[in-house]
Parts: sequence; C-alpha cells; structure tokens
Amino acid sequence: MSHPVPKNQYGQEIKQLGQAESSGDPAGTPRPGTVPAPQSGAAPAPRPGAAPGVGAPGGAPDTNAPYGYDPFGRPYSDKSKIVAGALSIVLGPLGIGRFYTGHNRMAVCQLITLGGLGVWSLFDGILMIASNGKTDAEGRVLRG
Repeated sequence: MSHPVPKNQYGQEIKQLGQAESSGDPAGTPRPGTVPAPQSGAAPAPRPGAAPGVGAPGGAPDTNAPYGYDPFGRPYSDKSKIVAGALSIVLGPLGIGRFYTGHNRMAVCQLITLGGLGVWSLFDGILMIASNGKTDAEGRVLRG
C-alpha cells in the first residue's frame, strides 16, 4: 500500500527531507524552469545577461565596450589608469591627468589651485594607479 504524497496549496508535491529530487517525467522531458542538458557537438549557449562581443563565440564586437568588460560587467575605457596616474603625478598642478580622463571641470579646478599645491594631484595620481574603480568622463572603467 503506497502512501499519498502530500501537496501544498498550489498542488505541488511537498519534498520530504532526504528525498532525491526527480529530474522530470519518465519520458525524459525536463520540468519547467530547468535548463536542458546541452547536445553533444552543439555550441554552448551564452549565459543569460551576458554582453555580446568580446569573448562571445560568433558575436560581433560590442561598440559600447570595444575593450571588453570588467568582472562586474562594466565596460572598459580606451584610457589607461597608469597613464592617467602618471600624468596626474608629474603634471598634476596643470590638471593634465584629469583632462586626459575627460573630467574637464575637475581639471580646471586643479589648474586654478595648482593641484591643491601639489598635494591633491599627488593623491589623485596615486589613487588612480592603485584603485580599480576609477572611471573616465563617460563612466567606463580605466584599463589597467
């Protein structure tokens, strides 16, 4: 004699502790919401939310991110954080590092104050080189 399987208010079977989850019906059709196993020899499907372009098999280059994306999905800039930091350290009182990244208002402020008498531009250059989240004026992450 088999015991009736308890069901919740939506008519779904309630899982009991220690019970293995079934993979579908006996015909091999996967349950709704599950990902079917890839066919042998088939190209892997792109992951959901993945940006086309760099690294995508057969995808066209992404014009919004020609240098690819960082691990957090933010596009890389065409500007380098090493160049921006070096310009800010060497020519910081003139605001050249910020002009390079496109932050023109901040560059003018550095120019007027002579880079905070050199202190602001020195810290700015060190932080540009050391940190990974600095962006250009378009919000793209500076490349390393």
